[in-house]
Amino acid sequence: MLWINFLHIYQPANSDAYLVREASEKSYLRLIRALEEHPHLHFTFNISGCLFLRWDELGYHDIPQRLKKLIDKGQLEITGTAAYHPLLPLIHIEEVKRQIKENEKILKKYLGDNFKPRGFFFPEMAYGPEPARLIKELGYEWIILDEISAMGKIGKINIKKIYQDKNNKLKVIFRSRKLSNSYVPETIQKIIEERKEDFALTGTDGELYGLRHEDPDAIFENLIKNPRLETKTISNYIDLWSKIEEVTLIPSHWNAEEKELKNYLPYSLWYDENNKIQMMLWELANFAYKLLEENKNDKNYHWARWHLVRGLASCTFWWASAKDFRLFDPISWSPDEIERGSNELIRSIRALDSEDTREAKIEAEKLYIAIKHKVWNKHWSYYWKK
Repeated sequence: MLWINFLHIYQPANSDAYLVREASEKSYLRLIRALEEHPHLHFTFNISGCLFLRWDELGYHDIPQRLKKLIDKGQLEITGTAAYHPLLPLIHIEEVKRQIKENEKILKKYLGDNFKPRGFFFPEMAYGPEPARLIKELGYEWIILDEISAMGKIGKINIKKIYQDKNNKLKVIFRSRKLSNSYVPETIQKIIEERKEDFALTGTDGELYGLRHEDPDAIFENLIKNPRLETKTISNYIDLWSKIEEVTLIPSHWNAEEKELKNYLPYSLWYDENNKIQMMLWELANFAYKLLEENKNDKNYHWARWHLVRGLASCTFWWASAKDFRLFDPISWSPDEIERGSNELIRSIRALDSEDTREAKIEAEKLYIAIKHKVWNKHWSYYWKK
């Protein structure tokens, strides 16, 4: 059986240090060890640039070195992405370009000056046609999306095939939603035992392998020893195909529901017009972005952007969605995480030094206070002890 395994590895740039350590010790290092101990194993990772910076800060200097060795051996490939994990279709296209270019710079710093990914990962697999065109222009060859991105329905696309985005000629590979929304090693092991399929393409968060699913029976370690299992990187799998079909992609993400796409709500977990808190957060985010663009010569512009990119991370808005997944995650509501993101956005504005920004700062502070009031009022009224 051939298993194409894509793993998204990310921790927010402003996440508490103990959370980065926990994810690294329980999941990321487990995955690296698996590759090191099994030379026949091949995976594709996306590692957000901001996590490389956190590893450096926290003393995990060996991780990039070990990753580079695996890349050099051909066992591992790493994709491009946006450095701080924003939802690309919802931010200004110039900010999209900045974050992709910054991510490339970070990857070169830790993986070598000549490192250039072939593939690209949209944070949250949130596809949009405008950023996709930019990604193609920047020299990327392929993207990975959830199967729902093809026709707005699950189970309609042939996962085995390689496709090409009709709008920009990017090659496209689709993950299986059903397989990916499980403890994948256990599911793959069952498929092999029952001889049901000969191919699987999965895409999950790397934290599934230890942090979110402890796997006391070492199902993952036993699976990768199975002689009937074959693995390839995505690029190597794509290279096998000479005939590629065109596909029309629709705005979507990796947890999108068919009814949402039918009603053209492609990013409702981060942008829902009926979610007043999300709308206020986006108002503050856009306010901050515009103000910083108008003050590029400010002596504190660097630090203002340092906060802005952290506030624009998808987590800021996701934790305000209050959706109930209950698979490997809790309900997507956390006033502390919302506040963490909104704090970064207001600090980006506060950081500007020019006196000309005084009135704008006052306006932004009023909006920031209104957000805090709305968030905590909702929390104590609806979610506390529920």
